[in-house]
Amino acid sequence: QVQLVESGGGSVQAGGSLRLSCTIAGNIDRRSCMGWFRQAPGKGREGVARIYTHTGDSYYTGSARGRFTISHDKIKSTLYLEMITLKPEDTAMYICAARTGYCSGWTFSYWGQGTQVSVSS
Repeated sequence: QVQLVESGGGSVQAGGSLRLSCTIAGNIDRRSCMGWFRQAPGKGREGVARIYTHTGDSYYTGSARGRFTISHDKIKSTLYLEMITLKPEDTAMYICAARTGYCSGWTFSYWGQGTQVSVSS
């Protein structure tokens, strides 16, 4: 069983930064796809960034590109999302996810509970 636990969320002013962490516990292949999603109140879940842990290849959606950086520490078994120049529209619950194998769109098998990010203007 694979468990994902997010941390690092909080309240910041516009222009600020945060680093989210997602600790992965359990037996998951070292060649895995991991990603970050977010869900704002009243909106659907959207993919933000994903990474293939074996190569470090990453992909970002338009809203995250240039401001967010996804990374994975194999030794600590932790996924990160570094966010800078935050905007009020970045306010959402941020959720990490994982799957064994190559990244295949935004399809994942394992999900965390999420960590809340609130950005004030």
